[in-house]
Amino acid sequence: MHAELPAKDIAATKLDPAIVAALSTPGGAPAAPSPTAPSSTLPSPAAIEAAFGGAQFEHGTDADMLERRVRTANPLITPSPGPGASSTLRRDVLYALRTGGPAAPDQVADRVGASRTGVLQQLRTLETAGLVTRSLSRHGVGRPRHVYDLTAAAQELFPANYGALTQSVLTAIRTVGGDKLIEEVFEARREIIKARIGHRIAERLPANASLWERVKEVATYQDETGYLGRATRDVDGTIHLWEHNCAIYGVSGTYKIACAAELQLFGEVLDAKVTRECHIASGGRSCTYRIEPADS
Repeated sequence: MHAELPAKDIAATKLDPAIVAALSTPGGAPAAPSPTAPSSTLPSPAAIEAAFGGAQFEHGTDADMLERRVRTANPLITPSPGPGASSTLRRDVLYALRTGGPAAPDQVADRVGASRTGVLQQLRTLETAGLVTRSLSRHGVGRPRHVYDLTAAAQELFPANYGALTQSVLTAIRTVGGDKLIEEVFEARREIIKARIGHRIAERLPANASLWERVKEVATYQDETGYLGRATRDVDGTIHLWEHNCAIYGVSGTYKIACAAELQLFGEVLDAKVTRECHIASGGRSCTYRIEPADS
């Protein structure tokens, strides 16, 4: 196994930028107020770019808990890397709406102890990003006021404990059906992922795609689902599939079948001989697979 990955022939897509990147962007271009409540549809890429300086906003990932992307940083509690306080105020505004409910800008400002102007700027930025919605509210006489509230997309920003949920669900499955049922669950999961990757390869690659091309596509899929997947090809043609993160680490330690299912998955979807050379669950820095033609 190589200590460093060669720059040449490294194939992978970047992970979709996490929400932390969006919330850490100082300032943000505020959106012009609209006279009516915004649509419930997701914002356009242009609107996202205007709010977060070109960073793509992630509206969610795979709903399957066992495949859900692992969030390595919580944007609501991670200190801002920038010199400004905009991202901190942005998080405070989100928390204020979450804990206190819908509110006008001056009410939010009171909750977070900031100026109305600063809070309104953050509310407009968050609205442009599709994280808050704005509506008109009438209270007695006088002009109606704008009230802000969180959208469903904002739920992804708050702490979640899916790892514990997964563990408890698997424990319940084992209690009901023993290890046999656990095996069947992971077998079903493997078949689901196999079908997804197989469809992706068939859709994106020609029928006569090389093993290297297929490995690159699998690495891309693994990267997108939280495994920090990479594919490398050495000068001598040796192909490796790397996973620098285990997105199901909390499960793989207890249920060894999860890792066995992954090894089998790669062999089947690539129609190749797959040998695991390094293993995160066993203390390695990555899960590394040597990929060879099936007849080798």
